[in-house]
Amino acid sequence: MPDFPEILDDTIHLFEEMKRAGTTHVNVAAETYESLSHPPAANDPLCALREQALTCTQCRDLAKARTHVVFGVGDPHADLMFIGEAPGRDEDLKGEPFVGRAGQLLTKIIQAMGLTRHEVYIANVLKCRPPDNRTPEPDETENCLPYLLRQIELIQPKVLVALGATAMKALLDVQLGITKIRGNWYTFHGTPMMPTFHPAYLLRNPKAKREVWEDMQAVVKKLGREIPPASRRASTG
Repeated sequence: MPDFPEILDDTIHLFEEMKRAGTTHVNVAAETYESLSHPPAANDPLCALREQALTCTQCRDLAKARTHVVFGVGDPHADLMFIGEAPGRDEDLKGEPFVGRAGQLLTKIIQAMGLTRHEVYIANVLKCRPPDNRTPEPDETENCLPYLLRQIELIQPKVLVALGATAMKALLDVQLGITKIRGNWYTFHGTPMMPTFHPAYLLRNPKAKREVWEDMQAVVKKLGREIPPASRRASTG
């Protein structure tokens, strides 16, 4: 993975090439302006944790095969935190969790709850993609779990949502499957946690979307918020 000086040199070279080609300006998204106006503090513990994760090689095979470490994304002070299993192909290529088809569905669910991806925090149990998107091995979960636990500790969300069996089992000492325990409240180190189906499961089993929506309505209520009227009409229509 290139270090900062290499990235900076490549960026300067790119701009010089663009200038020679006649480019006079570059359009920048509003979100980029916003993020640049609030740069992370040098002593930010979450940023320090991310830097540590970016160089992690505890799972040697995963470290060798990865394109990017997928640390997490969203508001570092979010009230709501979603936790998935591991990055897939799209996430590995972009370095951001939940950006593929399952991620697009998660984004729609978040929006239906009256929130945006920028207002929540999204992470995975594993920060590197397992080969062929297989279920993480126990030793991989053991190696990577401290990063997730520290993320939760630093973000201090009011509510956790465990997406799927892998996230659920990583955080809860339960033997039942996700089908049995979803929709019920549990507590993780004092924080309410709602296990529910992973969005990838919903893509294969669309009928389960109603159950997940019931779970998310309970999450919204736990946060002391209300479901937007449009979402209420859609769920009853």
